[in-house]
Amino acid sequence: MIDLRRLEALVAVHRTGSVSAAAASLHYGQPTVSHHLRRLEAETGSVLLQRVGRGIRLTPDGERLARRGEEILGLLERAEDELAAATQLRAGRVRLAAFPSAAATLVPAAIALLARAHPDLALDLVEAEPPEAAELLRAGDVDLALTFAYPGQAEVDGITSTTLFHDPLYLVTGPAGDGAGDGGEAGELAGDGLAALADRRWITGCERCRAELLALCDAAGFAPRIAFASDDYVAVQSLVAGGVGVTVLPGLALRAHLHPDVRRRAIAGADRRVQLSSYGAPPRPASVEAVAEALRAAATRR
Repeated sequence: MIDLRRLEALVAVHRTGSVSAAAASLHYGQPTVSHHLRRLEAETGSVLLQRVGRGIRLTPDGERLARRGEEILGLLERAEDELAAATQLRAGRVRLAAFPSAAATLVPAAIALLARAHPDLALDLVEAEPPEAAELLRAGDVDLALTFAYPGQAEVDGITSTTLFHDPLYLVTGPAGDGAGDGGEAGELAGDGLAALADRRWITGCERCRAELLALCDAAGFAPRIAFASDDYVAVQSLVAGGVGVTVLPGLALRAHLHPDVRRRAIAGADRRVQLSSYGAPPRPASVEAVAEALRAAATRR
């Protein structure tokens, strides 16, 4: 393998035309440059320099290696500059996965904070539910993910998650009320209050949300009659507003979009954890940590 210091010496001779000038440009002594050139010839098995009178010139092999050396050293310098920029947060690009309601609420607020604190830091966003986000993290396709988990749901191996906040769950009904009280937003609905809706049709969401809905209804003493399933919270609210059924939705989904013809009521003791997830253990690169800090701040201000 070619030593970069020796390659640098050859490139300097190519640029300046002499060993002494190369030594001066590199802030080396002339014997040091001569030593690097001799070692480079020994390592490559090529004659790279020829003596011409009192000076030297590069052979064709030396010319070819010097031109490639300029490219290699230029790429290395560029890589060092890019790494320094990312480390010092002058620039960088972070890839974030987020579930839809977080992408519509927390992420825009975090982007606004980043734009003020780190204007040259770019953020790429991919919408993904937690299982897909975990796969993206493990594959290295994203650097960070906003995920959620319901009580009792285990973390994926290799994924490190920290809770940002607990997102309350709401019973969502049509304008005619829910049969379990006035259907308004004041006060909480006890978990067993869901039993009053045992004969209603239910609309559910993603697989994780469906599992939590079944658990809540089971605790209230009944098995819900699932009429429709959709992970689009806008479509679910439209179905509820149209009288198709009732549902349970998290607070972020209702913050992202609230249909004017639905009623919501918090379910006592029911929530999900909204989390910041990454693959492996800290520390994280400075650019990724800056995005994480912006998301934590956005979560606090929500």
